[in-house]
Amino acid sequence: MFVVKRSQENPILVPQRDHHWEAFATFNMSVVKHGRHIHGLYRAVSSKDPLRTPDQISTIGIAKSLDGFHFKDRKQFIEPLEEWEKFGCEDPRVTFFEGRYYIFYTALSVYPFAPEGIRTAVAISDDLKKIKEKHRVTTFNSKAMTLFPERINGKVTLLFSAHTDGAAAKMVIAQADEISEFWSPKFWESWYTKMNEHEIGKIRRNDYDQVEVGATPIKTKYGWLIIYSHIQNFFPGGDSGPRFGIEALLLDLEDPRKIIGRTKGPLVVPEESYELSGHVSNIVFPSGALLDKDILTIYYGASDTTACSASVNIDALVSTLSVEVGWRYHFKRLEGNPIIVPIENHPWESKATFNPAAIDLGHRVHILYRALSNDNTSTIGYALSVDGTHITERIGEPVYIPREDFETKKIEGGNSGCEDPRLTKIGTNLYMCYTAFDGIGPPRVAVTSIGVKDFLSHRWKWKKPEIITPNDVDDKDACVFPEKVGGKFLILHRIGTDICADFLKSLDFKKETVNKCIKIFGPRSGMWDSTKVGIAAPPIRTKKGWILLYHAVSNRHHTYRVGAVLLDLKDPTTVLSRSTDPIFEPEELYEKEGIVNNVVFPCGMVVRDGLLYIYYGGADKVVGIATMALDILVGALAKARDY
Repeated sequence: MFVVKRSQENPILVPQRDHHWEAFATFNMSVVKHGRHIHGLYRAVSSKDPLRTPDQISTIGIAKSLDGFHFKDRKQFIEPLEEWEKFGCEDPRVTFFEGRYYIFYTALSVYPFAPEGIRTAVAISDDLKKIKEKHRVTTFNSKAMTLFPERINGKVTLLFSAHTDGAAAKMVIAQADEISEFWSPKFWESWYTKMNEHEIGKIRRNDYDQVEVGATPIKTKYGWLIIYSHIQNFFPGGDSGPRFGIEALLLDLEDPRKIIGRTKGPLVVPEESYELSGHVSNIVFPSGALLDKDILTIYYGASDTTACSASVNIDALVSTLSVEVGWRYHFKRLEGNPIIVPIENHPWESKATFNPAAIDLGHRVHILYRALSNDNTSTIGYALSVDGTHITERIGEPVYIPREDFETKKIEGGNSGCEDPRLTKIGTNLYMCYTAFDGIGPPRVAVTSIGVKDFLSHRWKWKKPEIITPNDVDDKDACVFPEKVGGKFLILHRIGTDICADFLKSLDFKKETVNKCIKIFGPRSGMWDSTKVGIAAPPIRTKKGWILLYHAVSNRHHTYRVGAVLLDLKDPTTVLSRSTDPIFEPEELYEKEGIVNNVVFPCGMVVRDGLLYIYYGGADKVVGIATMALDILVGALAKARDY
């Protein structure tokens, strides 16, 4: 898993109104280290000139920075002086290669703009102070060309997007013995006849998507890291309008046409105001990347108006993508899954057994799972595991059943009862939060409790449950926080799509109930958690912060996956970092097919011998277990605080 964080300095480059050549937009920055400075080359769009056609033109500017965020000494660097670029120079990508700086860019030779007039060019500089020579490169429609920073098997290697305008782009590789071959039309005549052989493996997820090369490749121990643009529903016929996102590929070090790893979804999507509104709204487009020690900074254009940056720990990102070690950064299933399945001759649990709470008491893991009968009544069953992975005992009757009017079935055959328990130990008592549903009103949170001694002795002396959330509000996925915060008890719950919190003076719910939604976090549009989020199990305290797992539903695939956040130790309503990628998702048949397909839904977790165990429901049908090293989870989230 990995965490991507935007710079607090964003946007890091904005138009300068007193520079006519960059008065309208400054975006799509590519960066390179030169001495003490970081040089950023960017696309600059001029103010409008009513005497010209077109009335605005793109050129390429350059600026320098000591920290990669604050750029100064801005000047125009590449101007459209040649016939083949007379209508603009766009989107530079700079590479220092064998002692010189090569800036590949998009050259526009016709207006109105058309594919045959959109090709790539290169400017060469010895010192980034002046351009020594320029060449037109491709003889066909292409964009987003960048040079690998070193030879691959003795070959100079280019990566670019072919046929980007008017057709689905191909991300392709070109190789030559000498770099000057790339501005020879004869080279491209030969190359073009075999273009399909040079294509990087399938990148577009469906026929409606579009891809384009982003930043100059970064060499890592596992492969070449490529940051690129993936646009969902770019072409007509998709399930919605275009959604721009930044993604990553890992290419083989020896054969860069071979994909050896990739992100399953975007690293960054338009979320902030400067990404949602601008010259062209709702765009994030990657154009540069810079590695400094273990932090990779991604530079991107926002709404075709400003330049921005976001950072990620390179080891966490690349390790997650790597086939060799990527499994360590995700939960690993128990080989004996599912561990709890419906029992046909137990009417109360004959249809489904899922969404289990879990707690480690007396060196044993106690599991309370949601059981569903054939008439769709939910009760709570009990199972015990001595080693945390195998079921040692399972009681043949429910240990908790609907008792109050707010959870008693109102519609024959409809869903009702006590759903999705979560357990917290406070002092000598166990508090169980669950979703109470009568089949008519919206789901609400109920809480009951039992003494630890009674629980361990299987004396099911549960206290009378109390509804703790407001009337007529869909509120569920709740737990009592394991410790007091500022002398008060904290309740986590979900209203609608967001995870919320409220502070209570006591756990006497006859006197005090939840009446606030202090938002902790919510869905992220365009991401894997775009529709709604809810807590998994009660959080676990670590030295770096509280680890809270959460489930989320995606808008595009309607799949339940699991992510993680790190909450502040002193103020758990503050999110310190949040996993960019999911760390667990449906893969096995028992997770993909059931009462609700494509669901993993944990409600319980415990820590044993450095492993974090999650107990989860698969497809609303069965119970499974998965594990992950706690230090990897905490480390990945904690590192994000450093950038």
